[in-house]
Amino acid sequence: MCRDSFAGFMGIKLLDLKPGYARTMLTVREEMLNFHGVTHGGAVFALADAAFAAASNSHGQTALALNVSIAFLKATGAGETLTATASEENRTPGTALYRVLVEDESGELVALAQGIVYRKKKMLLEKS
Repeated sequence: MCRDSFAGFMGIKLLDLKPGYARTMLTVREEMLNFHGVTHGGAVFALADAAFAAASNSHGQTALALNVSIAFLKATGAGETLTATASEENRTPGTALYRVLVEDESGELVALAQGIVYRKKKMLLEKS
């Protein structure tokens, strides 16, 4: 994630990374709130997506998102710290499926996402 400019812009931090697994964190800022005064769904999605991207690329093979769906289950607000945990559910040579749980500080589920990636043959550090 060190090369992920958007995650850096959002203030998303990588807490843990293992093959097929990643955990990210975000502290919600005022500018991340929507017009209802709660955390914008785009901020929650960005946190989940960062965990998904880190987990899916953790094998060293380039993985690109094909589809991501998310269910928003609980509203949060400014000052709250959210964590996203992405876990690999299935992996084949060409695709992989990940489940992402977004939780608040008390461990309550804020959102649940599922994503599928296309796994390219090239490794991450190879030139195109």
